[in-house]
Amino acid sequence: MDMGLKDKVVVVTGAGGGIGGAIARAFADEGARVAVHYRSSREPAESLAEQIGGVALRADLTLEHETDALFDSVEAEMGSPDVLVANAGVWPPDDEPVWAMSYERWRHTITTNLDATFLSCRAFLRHVERSGRGNIVIVSSTAGLIGEAGHSDYAASKSALAGGFLKSLKNEIVRIAPQGRVNAVAPGWTTTEMTRDAIAAPEFVERITRTMAMPKLGRADDVARVVVALASDEVSGHVTGTVVPVAGGMEGRVL
Repeated sequence: MDMGLKDKVVVVTGAGGGIGGAIARAFADEGARVAVHYRSSREPAESLAEQIGGVALRADLTLEHETDALFDSVEAEMGSPDVLVANAGVWPPDDEPVWAMSYERWRHTITTNLDATFLSCRAFLRHVERSGRGNIVIVSSTAGLIGEAGHSDYAASKSALAGGFLKSLKNEIVRIAPQGRVNAVAPGWTTTEMTRDAIAAPEFVERITRTMAMPKLGRADDVARVVVALASDEVSGHVTGTVVPVAGGMEGRVL
């Protein structure tokens, strides 16, 4: 099926990592022109961009001027952006309940996951306001839907993205792009570099898959394919404000 993404300009934030990299590749496979954003993962991002014929661009998305400059660079080098995949974020690996969590960690997670997504969406939508077209896919998490003990900071930030932020944006984007859409994916436990250490122990994997209908960990490609489908106007042209879990039917976690 033709996804209608050929020559579309797609910005994938945090594309130097596992899920972000898989998303960038999936769009390139559909003929899209991909801006591969990174903050610190320069070598993987530049290597990926070279492989897929994209452009690697650096920015700290928690800084207004760098985020705005990123999207200006995309337009200057590739044309007006059509799709934003707001994937950049952080998952602190240490298990820390609220009473043991430092305010520094809380602020860092909230700032990285919320501020970076807000600034990315704002900068993108300012270009959409001029072009009259575009859509957004936000990468949330099952932690934002069902919580995650020991990671309340991460869960709170991802819940905000999949909740009030998403629901507000899907009503706002149509003011400047009548066919504009905003959706989100909520990956469950997915095998990536970020989760490699956490899922190294078989007993841990057994515990976190006990509430999944499909007792296996996800892959980055599983998430990427759903993101591409949501970004496609041909496939999802009447889908907006929706959160799609990519988690093997996960219903919760065994405490």
